[in-house]
Amino acid sequence: MRKPRDFDSELKALADKAKAIKERRTRQLGELVIATGADAFDAELLAGALLDAVATKDAAKRESWRKAGAAFFRGKQRKPAPRSERQPESALPLEGVAASH
Repeated sequence: MRKPRDFDSELKALADKAKAIKERRTRQLGELVIATGADAFDAELLAGALLDAVATKDAAKRESWRKAGAAFFRGKQRKPAPRSERQPESALPLEGVAASH
């Protein structure tokens, strides 16, 4: 006789996995902001820049940004701003912003 599936535990496992993925994505976004030195900007400026990037339909501009981003990830220049110039981790606004989506 076949053992019945425990749908409740399978759904809980999937929900836990989804939560872990969202948390990892939020953490990686924060790490990217710090690595680029963008943590020196306030949350309003970052939000405005991201909204402008999302609204941009100019394919050439988007491709230029993509190439700059790819070069950033390939390059050895990826050094975060000196610790003294960065905000403390507790001051980063990303968790509240990302969690609201």
